[in-house]
Amino acid sequence: MDLRVSERVEHRSLTDALARLVLERPVDGVDRERAARHVLDWVACALAGIRTEIGERLTDYGRAAAAASGVRPGQTRDADSPMPALGVGVLPREQSLTVNAALGNILEMDDIHRTAILHPGPVVVPAVLTVAAQRRVRGHAALDAIVRGYEAMIRVGRSFGRAHYRHWHLTGTAGPFGAAAATGSLLGLSSQALRDAFGHAGSVAGGLWQTRLEPSMTKSWHNARAASHGVLAAELVVGGFTGPSQILEGELGLFAAMCGDDARPDQVLAEPEADWLLRDTSLKPWPACRHAHAALEAALLLRGRLEGRSPERVEVLTYGEATRFCDRRHPKTVLEAKFSLQHVVAVTLLQGEPGLIAFDGPAREDAAVGRLRERVEVIVDDVLDRAFPRHYGAIVRAWTSGRADPWVVEVPDALGDPPRLLDDGRLNTKTRMLMDHAGIGRAEQLALASLCIELAEDRPVVDLAARLAAVGPGP
Repeated sequence: MDLRVSERVEHRSLTDALARLVLERPVDGVDRERAARHVLDWVACALAGIRTEIGERLTDYGRAAAAASGVRPGQTRDADSPMPALGVGVLPREQSLTVNAALGNILEMDDIHRTAILHPGPVVVPAVLTVAAQRRVRGHAALDAIVRGYEAMIRVGRSFGRAHYRHWHLTGTAGPFGAAAATGSLLGLSSQALRDAFGHAGSVAGGLWQTRLEPSMTKSWHNARAASHGVLAAELVVGGFTGPSQILEGELGLFAAMCGDDARPDQVLAEPEADWLLRDTSLKPWPACRHAHAALEAALLLRGRLEGRSPERVEVLTYGEATRFCDRRHPKTVLEAKFSLQHVVAVTLLQGEPGLIAFDGPAREDAAVGRLRERVEVIVDDVLDRAFPRHYGAIVRAWTSGRADPWVVEVPDALGDPPRLLDDGRLNTKTRMLMDHAGIGRAEQLALASLCIELAEDRPVVDLAARLAAVGPGP
C-alpha cells in the first residue's frame, strides 16, 4: 500500500474547524488583562511548589540534566531558552519546560475550568513563556497565545465526557491541544498547520488516574508532558511534518479510544461567538482539590455560626465526582489531605480558613482534627450530582449538643468560579501567601507581580524571565 503523504485524504474535520476558530478570532485588551492575572497565578503557584517534596525531586532532576548536558545552572547557549527552570536556573529548553510545567499544580492551587474539569494554567502558561522568551516575543502576542491555548484545551476537554474522567487526567489528555494552539499562535501558524499540530498532539495525549490512587508524583509529570508535546507538535509542522486531520472523531481517534459513547463532539465548536473561555476559568483561593472547595467554604461559614461549639456529627452532601476523588477519612500525606473532604471540613471547622500548613503532618495528626474527621460522613446528593459540572456545590450539616436540628450551610458554586471570580484583592492575598511560602521577599514579590500584569501593556516576556532567573535556585 502506498502511504505517501501527498496522497492523504483531505477534508474538513472537527480538528480543522477548531484550528480555525482558535486562530481567527481577535483577542482584546480585557482578555489580555485576564490572561496576565493567570500568568501571575501560575508564577506564584510554581514558585511555591519548589518548597515541596515533589518540587525538590524536580529541581534535583533539573540539576542532574544540567550536569549531563554540560550546562551549568544559570548559564545558556545560543540555542537554549532564556526561560529559567524555577528553583534551578536556565537549562536547555526541554528540561526547563519539564520542571516548570510540573511545578504549577503541586499545591493544588492552579486554575481550573469547571465544565471541562481540567487545569489550563500549568500547561499553557509555562509553554507560552518558554517559547515567547526564546523568540523574544512581547506581552500582547504572549497573552494572545495564552487565550488561544486555553480555548483549545477547554473545548477539547469538555468534549471528552464524564466517562473519560473516570480513568483519564483531562489536564494530561487535553493539555497537548492547549500547548499546541498557544505555540501555534506564537509561531504564526496557518489553521491548516495548526490542525496538523493538533493531530500530533492528540496522538500522544495521555495521563491515567491510577496516580491518584497511590502515593506517587506522576500527576505533576502529566502537565509537563502535555506542555512539552504540545510545543513540539506545533514546531514540527513548521517544517511540513504532517499530522492526522481527524484525531478527535476518527475511527481510531481520541473519542473512540478514550471516551466511548460518552463523547460530546458538539462541545468542540459550541457557541463559537461566545466570550473566550479564559473568562470562564476559575482561580482557586485555597490549597485543596477543587472538588473540596464548596464543602470547605460551607464549613468556613458554618464555623462562624457555631461560635466555638464543637459538632458531634457532620454530613457533607456533594456530587459524585467529589466523593470519588475526595472521600478519604484517614489521609496519610499532604496530597491525600488535600483530597480528603473529611480533613478539609474538619480542619476548617476547628481552625478556620486553611492555609498551606493545614495539610501538613502536624495538622493531619492533630488529635482534635482526627476526632472530628471520624465524625464527618460524605454523601452523594442527587440534586448536586445532576448540577455537576456546571456547578461544584456542597451542603454541610452539623449537629451540636442541645440542638435537635442541624446547622446547615449550602454553597452551590465554589468561590473563584463564575460568577464568583476572585477579585484583585483576593488574588493578591493568594499570591502573597504562596510567595511567602516560597521564601520570596515582599519587594521581589511586588516586582514579579508587576512584570506579570505589565505583559498586558506589551512588556517583553524576557523581562519576566530574567526576573524569575534572578530569584535564584531554591535551597
